[in-house]
Amino acid sequence: MINIFYQIIRTARPRQWLKNLAVFAAPLFAGTLFHQSTFNLALSAFIGYCLVSSGGYFLNDIIDAPRDRLHPIKKNRPIASGKIPLWLAWVITFVFIISEIIFSSLNVGTYFTLSILMYIVIQMAYSLYFRNVIILDSLVVASLFVLRVFAGGFASNTSISSWLALTTIGISLLLAFGKRRSEKTIVAKYTNTAGKTRETLKHYPDSLLDSIITMASTYTIITYSLFTFQVSERATSGALVNYLPSILKNPKWMMLTIPFVLYGVARYLYVIYEKNEAESPERVLLNDKPLLVTVISWGLLVSAIIYLLP
Repeated sequence: MINIFYQIIRTARPRQWLKNLAVFAAPLFAGTLFHQSTFNLALSAFIGYCLVSSGGYFLNDIIDAPRDRLHPIKKNRPIASGKIPLWLAWVITFVFIISEIIFSSLNVGTYFTLSILMYIVIQMAYSLYFRNVIILDSLVVASLFVLRVFAGGFASNTSISSWLALTTIGISLLLAFGKRRSEKTIVAKYTNTAGKTRETLKHYPDSLLDSIITMASTYTIITYSLFTFQVSERATSGALVNYLPSILKNPKWMMLTIPFVLYGVARYLYVIYEKNEAESPERVLLNDKPLLVTVISWGLLVSAIIYLLP
């Protein structure tokens, strides 16, 4: 019994829940995250996406089980290895998804619930079709990152900056195509069955993935820089102004966070090309200490600028 419970937790992938922190982005940058009602709604949205994303991972592993058995790492997944019976996997999938739809409709709101339904539809479409279509497979994965950000806005009734949306698209593309690049490297290192484990891997030229990753990195840095310029349109506290020179009476404080993003993107590229460990973005974040420190430092600085300086 204990072993089955452990395997269920493994398949639910709690580590992947880090991606769902994206639902806090809209209220964070709007300066309303720590309003009690807003925070409660955003927290409910986070819990909701944890439930539905775990259901999606179960569904994905059920469909992928035959191919996962040919993968040097994924063959050890509980469903592929037979540690979780197929019938039990289906039951858990439906429990997660149905419970989340009920939870979100009762505790969050209509638009957020619609975003959950859209997530389920996209996840199913990916597992059944798009995962086998080159380029579209990564674009669909990236769309799920973007959907989380908008879902956070729906849940907390917070508008989303156009530049924040564009920055999210850039980061999502970088993570999705970086994941493909690392998958191809890992599969090629351990086995010659890349086409059997993931159909699209054999169609991705390294040069194409490298070009798209470079494009996504540049796009992310540019859009984030413009985003920081936009959201910095706010007054500085009078106490701080007294200590600043005249040319810095109304500085674009958020632009101070740009170096953290520059380093973070560069470090992620290093992980992709030198450490070959970007197959799982959340694993990279937790295991690569320089990147983890950079993300935490960026978050603290952003919070300080938005909530302490005005």
